[in-house]
Amino acid sequence: MKKKPVQTVYLMGIGGIAMGTLATMLHERGYGVVGSDQNVYPPMSDHLLSLGITLYQGYAGENVSSTPADCYVVGNVIRRENPEAQMVLNSGKEYLSMPQALKKFFLCEHQSIVVAGTHGKSTTSSMLSWILTQGGLDPSAFIGAFVKNWKRSYRLGKGKFMVLEGDEYDTAFFDKGPKFMHYQPHIGIVTSIEFDHADIFPDFQAVLEAFQAFARIIEPDGFLIVNADDPHCLSLKEHCRGNICTYGWNDRADWRILDVTFKEGLTLFHYKSPHDSSKKCMTTRLPGRHNVSNSMAAIVAASLAELNDESIGQGLLTFEGVRRRYDVLGEPQGILIVDDFAHHPTAVRETLASIGEFHPGRRLLAVFEPRTNSSRRAVFQKDYVRVFDSADRIYLKEPHNLESIPPGHRLQTEKLVEEIKARGRLARSFKESGKLLNALLADVCRGDVIVFMSNGSFDGLPHAFLNALQGPRQPPRMAPS
Repeated sequence: MKKKPVQTVYLMGIGGIAMGTLATMLHERGYGVVGSDQNVYPPMSDHLLSLGITLYQGYAGENVSSTPADCYVVGNVIRRENPEAQMVLNSGKEYLSMPQALKKFFLCEHQSIVVAGTHGKSTTSSMLSWILTQGGLDPSAFIGAFVKNWKRSYRLGKGKFMVLEGDEYDTAFFDKGPKFMHYQPHIGIVTSIEFDHADIFPDFQAVLEAFQAFARIIEPDGFLIVNADDPHCLSLKEHCRGNICTYGWNDRADWRILDVTFKEGLTLFHYKSPHDSSKKCMTTRLPGRHNVSNSMAAIVAASLAELNDESIGQGLLTFEGVRRRYDVLGEPQGILIVDDFAHHPTAVRETLASIGEFHPGRRLLAVFEPRTNSSRRAVFQKDYVRVFDSADRIYLKEPHNLESIPPGHRLQTEKLVEEIKARGRLARSFKESGKLLNALLADVCRGDVIVFMSNGSFDGLPHAFLNALQGPRQPPRMAPS
């Protein structure tokens, strides 16, 4: 009997950035879309409702039983005991994880380029997607962040390639493997490998094994692009049957970065490719050595896609970045306000160092909320002590929901503050966002750069700070020289 074609798709956990993006892509392709979540809130709720997508607030078996759907997509926030999951499991109807749905509905039409790694996935994948777009290759893309050039997190094109941000986090309650294992990479990029996601990986070896598995699924005619400055990335070469390309700052790299110059608002760098000995120059609007490295990874992949240097350079220069990665909210009263997703110790350190280089001579205030499962744990307690050295003042928000973590495994914010102070930095911790906001408004000076770092909403603090500076208040004093 011929299987009935899918017409309507039901998404459980539709409110997250990835599932909401998938819902939008399915709608654009003409599928009927229905979804549910525990809390669907703006802007995602407004966006989905504007498309005519039915949203159920909360999970209930009757949501599924009363909705005629041909396929169910189960987000990784859904547990097996969820009443909707139980209803679908017992119905015998088709259900998929989010990566499986991407493969079924979109990847079947394209050759995939998958960007993986502990850091830089969103920036590199969106940068590469924009370069390919500007180069006329009309790619599709699925990104885990809002791409400023598109004002959305995806693109549906008719070209050969689809670029995906490849996450090592687990897939669904019925598939505890990494999401990126479903994406069939013809070209794979690994930017970095460090310990993260302490809630699902017991140790670094487990993280490394996930990336080794990713390297093994690349076919012999495919390509693996790895960061030569990361020895763990280089170690993937022995696990890959495909062609290896390396990039980085050291002389082991096939594509070698030679130098970098930072100007206010621009980063210029030179590199050499393995194809000729000429010194090539590129310019990006993104700050920091880490973004030069991300740019180099994108350049290598774009070259494999057969774009020329001129097209790549134009795409790189016009790339505006992604939201919440060096995301400038404004500069009211001469105070630059930056929102950033940094949460892993390495990301915090590189973010602060790069912003300091991008805005030399300005006082840098770092405001940090540890919100991930890993950052709220003691696993990074010692690492966080050293990552704020580029900042002049540090403000720490105590983590939400610490009670869900056993007492001996929790990040100790007050202890962290004392250890940061011992390194000669001014640091304070706050239990409440309101008190943190008041302290910032009292301390801030004209000319300061304020960087808010969190992988969550930070209780709306960055925009509350922006609104306060834009409202009626005394002009801030000049920062002490």
